[in-house]
Amino acid sequence: MEILVCVKQVPDDSVKIGLNSSGKPAVDGVTMVANAFDTYALEMATRLKEANEGTITVVAIGPEKAKDALKSCLAVGASKAYIVNEDGLGDMDSLTTGYTLSKAVAKIEELNGAKFDIIFCGKETTDCTTGMVGAQLAERLGIGCVTGIVDIELKDGGISVKQETEEGYNVVETSLPAVVTVNKPAYDPRYPTMKSKMAARKIPIGEISKADLGVEDDKIVPSVKVISLSEPPKKQAGVKINEKTFEDTMAKAMEILKDAKVF
Repeated sequence: MEILVCVKQVPDDSVKIGLNSSGKPAVDGVTMVANAFDTYALEMATRLKEANEGTITVVAIGPEKAKDALKSCLAVGASKAYIVNEDGLGDMDSLTTGYTLSKAVAKIEELNGAKFDIIFCGKETTDCTTGMVGAQLAERLGIGCVTGIVDIELKDGGISVKQETEEGYNVVETSLPAVVTVNKPAYDPRYPTMKSKMAARKIPIGEISKADLGVEDDKIVPSVKVISLSEPPKKQAGVKINEKTFEDTMAKAMEILKDAKVF
């Protein structure tokens, strides 16, 4: 079984990010890590591989520094890794990312000499949270897609997945090849060992350029333009009511709500 996991390097989501003087996210000095939902996807893919055998390849679009995230993936389950150099690809939105990834899939399949059976993506990225890249990729590839899954198994030559919804869960079956996007499952991603880290350092990371992909320039023009960004308003201090009786407290609370035109 050939599995591909799409990974994005993002700022550590445990760090509060503000805006700099240019009105852009102030990420200088912030540790860059693999997107959390992508690590869930890799763990799910690794468990599937361990149960059924196969090979996991990881791919990221980004700068040279994004190799750090790929090396982390190689230490916890992936066997091969490729980075798509972002030079010349411009500002990317979910539409152009899905298109570029579809080209990367074709190129990696050519290099590996094998087609991918399942492509895993995180449900969304913690820096943009659009949640659309997986579906865009599947559309470009012309294959099925199931979003927001928390479990997966092979069944009758295809896959059976548990999809999380607001009301509970759906069990969805689809043929292969397919794209799945992963929500947080009931388990956490594994940690690399010193031995696996050392082994990962020895695995070469393939490099793919814009020219290698053969992308069409009119297909990498973003359809979404960010006009400006603003930070959420700072949380204001609450109002303390210090009346002596319960009745007076309720009366005061209602007065405050009325003045605020809550009702």
